[in-house]
Amino acid sequence: MRHFTAPEIDAALDFPSLIDALAEAFRGGFQAPARSHHEIERPGEAAATMLLMPAWGRLGGAGDILGVKIVNVFPGNGARGLSAVQGLYALQSGVTGATLATLDGTRLTLWRTAAASALAARFLAPPRARRLLMVGAGALAPFLARAHASQRPIEHIAVWNHRPEGARRLAAALAAEGYDARAVENLPEAVAEADIIACATLSPAPLIAGAWLKPGQHIDLVGAFSMHMREADDAALKRARIFVDAEGALSEGGDVAIALRSGAIVQADVAGDLASLVCGAPGRTAADEITLFKSVGAAIEDLAAAALVWRRTGGN
Repeated sequence: MRHFTAPEIDAALDFPSLIDALAEAFRGGFQAPARSHHEIERPGEAAATMLLMPAWGRLGGAGDILGVKIVNVFPGNGARGLSAVQGLYALQSGVTGATLATLDGTRLTLWRTAAASALAARFLAPPRARRLLMVGAGALAPFLARAHASQRPIEHIAVWNHRPEGARRLAAALAAEGYDARAVENLPEAVAEADIIACATLSPAPLIAGAWLKPGQHIDLVGAFSMHMREADDAALKRARIFVDAEGALSEGGDVAIALRSGAIVQADVAGDLASLVCGAPGRTAADEITLFKSVGAAIEDLAAAALVWRRTGGN
């Protein structure tokens, strides 16, 4: 049995291929039950959470496979100098059940999350989108920038972060990779100039206002994973044609789930999910339409990404 580290996952994956693999998985009827959440009491610190995300099915080139991602969120890790989120993926044979490999769950999540957003953008973003605004400068942000740039002719990347120094660091890193990237501090102005707005933050209050949007834009909401977080306000959702990655986005995470609960939007306002898009449901229907994609993560995405790593490395 082999373990794939973060650098090995990076070496095995590229966004065009991973996005294709996710599309195949969503078309192919993978099964993924609802993730399970388990709270773990921790004496003297905030409770920890364990999340289990299983999926199984058949993927071309990989055969019958199954797998599960284990994600542990330990808020007290900051005091230990460790990341609060720890993850591991176990990839297994769908024929025998034997474990084939384990993978760094944190790195796998970065790749598959960005790829899911870019898969949605294939159907929803303006075909000639040239200006990307990245809101947030955390670990996921560079992956999102690369993923969107793999699907649209992005010529300029603006980076905004609640701490400007973070935006400057990310812009410099992207520039070193060859992108035309710069940090910005005026968020309303940056939103107005963008074709695609990608958000990956833990903001407790909306950052993107519907009043700032212009016709033809695409909004990609990836952060705000709890009902106590929000990246776009109700006005933004009301102006947009809404899609989600999976059904869980209707009840988990901020933005869409919060707006549904408050009655700001109704379920009929959600036009579809990734599975429906890759199977031919209408995506962007007009050049001046505002589209919005909300991601909460799906076990199908993890399985497709892990299987691609396994396949790319010869299955050993």
